[in-house]
Amino acid sequence: MSALPVQPPTVHEPSARYLLPAIPAATLVDSCVLIDVLADDPRWADWSLEQLERCAQQGPLVINPIILAEVSPRFERAADLEAALAGLPLLREPLPWDAAFLAGQAFKVYRQLPGRKTSPMPDFYIGAHALVNGWQLLTRDRARYGSYFARLMLVAPE
Repeated sequence: MSALPVQPPTVHEPSARYLLPAIPAATLVDSCVLIDVLADDPRWADWSLEQLERCAQQGPLVINPIILAEVSPRFERAADLEAALAGLPLLREPLPWDAAFLAGQAFKVYRQLPGRKTSPMPDFYIGAHALVNGWQLLTRDRARYGSYFARLMLVAPE
């Protein structure tokens, strides 16, 4: 009678989320992507539309009040902005309080680094919002968001 091979014990953790690949629950859409589409930017509109469609297949597309504010100067009336956005499947989410501290810390690091400062505080809030919610961020600004939010999942041009 031959002995059966001994199998090492296995650990069963049905709730071990850290063992699973990260799948974003949603995609926060940066204002630059929306502006590309709404203005039919000759260089970026096609890329932005393709990424919006791809991300929408993965889950909801989300904007927050800061993103809406950054898009709004391109319109004379709120009704015009609403009409332009109506064709896009965007959910509107409030800014989470947990993102405020993280945004402030990223902005502090940015301000302490040498060089010219051109990035406004809202960009850091957008990155923090996506990060604290476990969302990916659709943006064209890989360098900025990648530098200050290393764990943030980005959908951005290379």
